[in-house]
Amino acid sequence: MREIELLSPAKTFEHGIEAVNHGADAVYIGAPLFSARANAGNSIQEIEKLIYYAHQYYAKVYVALNTILTDEELEQAEKIIHQLYNIGTDALIIQDMGITQLNLPPIALHASTQMDNRSVDKVQFLEKIGFEQVVLARELSLDQIREIHSKTNVRLEGFVHGALCVSYSGQCYLSQSVCGRSANRGVCAQLCRLPYSLQDAQGNILIKDKYLLSLKDFNLSNYIEELIDAGISSLKIEGRLKDISYVKNVTAYYRQKLDNILEGNKNYTKASSGQCEFYFIPTIEKSFHRGSTDYFLHGRNKNITSFDTPKSLGEEIGKVIKSNGKSITVQTKQKMNNGDGFCFMNSKQQFEGFKANTVTDNTIYPAERIAIQVGTTLYRNYDHAFEKQLAQKSASRKIQACVVIKEVENGFIFQIEDENHNIADSILITEKIAANDKEKQKENLIKTIKKCGDTIFSIETILLETSDIFFFPAAIIAETRRNLLNKLIDVRNTARERKDTIIKESDNKYILSTLDYRANVHNQKAKNFYQKHHVISISDSLEKKEPKEAELARCKHCIKYSLGYCTKEYKGHLYEPLQLVTNTGKILKLSFDCGNCEMIIKKS
Repeated sequence: MREIELLSPAKTFEHGIEAVNHGADAVYIGAPLFSARANAGNSIQEIEKLIYYAHQYYAKVYVALNTILTDEELEQAEKIIHQLYNIGTDALIIQDMGITQLNLPPIALHASTQMDNRSVDKVQFLEKIGFEQVVLARELSLDQIREIHSKTNVRLEGFVHGALCVSYSGQCYLSQSVCGRSANRGVCAQLCRLPYSLQDAQGNILIKDKYLLSLKDFNLSNYIEELIDAGISSLKIEGRLKDISYVKNVTAYYRQKLDNILEGNKNYTKASSGQCEFYFIPTIEKSFHRGSTDYFLHGRNKNITSFDTPKSLGEEIGKVIKSNGKSITVQTKQKMNNGDGFCFMNSKQQFEGFKANTVTDNTIYPAERIAIQVGTTLYRNYDHAFEKQLAQKSASRKIQACVVIKEVENGFIFQIEDENHNIADSILITEKIAANDKEKQKENLIKTIKKCGDTIFSIETILLETSDIFFFPAAIIAETRRNLLNKLIDVRNTARERKDTIIKESDNKYILSTLDYRANVHNQKAKNFYQKHHVISISDSLEKKEPKEAELARCKHCIKYSLGYCTKEYKGHLYEPLQLVTNTGKILKLSFDCGNCEMIIKKS
């Protein structure tokens, strides 16, 4: 039976705790240094707090240390890795193969999507050398995932929700080349979210000031079962820079989806303990998103881009039926609230937003005058009432347990068993006194035992295997229950297994014999790794030395295809090469590998 894991992001340990509360089987969080989200680092002490909390539910904590490192940084990275192992980190997510050459503890390693894991050969190699889990490229189709799964045994992790990079992960050098800020070093400037004009070889502007490299957000919530059947064991939500309400809402939404799939399924099982109760209705459209796409999961389609805005759209509210600058009336079935945020496409074909000062029925009174045409589609990208719900306690997670009370010679034995079949018991030595009012005593006994309060447990069933209904003082039962739950926690902690992994010293051949800058080899130990695996020629990373005519990004997204200029369909003439021009006059040159349906971005 394969364990299926819902993996949620955490900017801080508080985010991580809420991810666990809202149903995550595992959480990934940034290391103190060297994480691909440099602004989302966490101290060892904070990560330890998260680990302690998550492990109570048998949920795991993975720490991202997934940038490429300089020779000087490796020693510090090694020290951090030992600290992470000592506090119980379940796995380390890495990109830099130099890390495998350090003096590592036996910590499990996961291959970051920054390694560009999109072929059977690559995943097979990573499995052979000892990686426990491989994060696949977002661009893969179901058929490609299925093929990788059929030819490997390593656990496969796939993104199911969140932002999409326009380039293959780990293969984008736009930020480094243009701004000196390396995405592979965790400080991406996100040039893909800027406006560009598309210019042909004769200087004609084909498209002006649109976000031509900006993609919609991933949303595979309707395809979870297909992904699992194809071989994905870890369903990953993107968002280590997202706010806590995003983590709560999106995690809860996918938890409900996944539970419906797992219920009664004999082939798959949940990867952690506990049942979640939500105090709100998880609604995916209410969290940050640029529109939704399944990207290339079912093949190429045009519905992947967010050319009009890189900002969050939110949920569609309805059509404007009346507008006079001071008020806006909308035809909608949605309840709108004071303080809501709205956005729309204005008459200049630009996205514009405003905040509601007050709302009466279907009429919005903006904080400032706003010009919006009748017939315009209105979106809400900030739901004040929903966010207020999420700002409070919005979920609880309890581990189900059953208590059995049996007679022994000099008293009673209370035995508890949790949903993972961990068992603890507590003996109560006392005189056996039959209750006068047996029904009332039984009712009080059950009520007292079930009072688990703020513990992680919920006692759902109590079985009395006694010859009679006996009298128990409430205080004695409450103390017995506390002892029982404390003992069960100790048993759970002892029973929880930690899977250690050692990267294997082997002579397995790497999939290539020659590596250029796109292998992201940034230190000598990484170079040593590839040499051990029969790579003959190894170039330095682009961050060390940028080659002339370097590919700054290779993308499955193709501007020509999205705009209807694909050579397989377009019958007119297009003057190439095409260029992207920024508002500041910077130029990027586009070329197209039509055989592989890929777009390449270079400096002009």
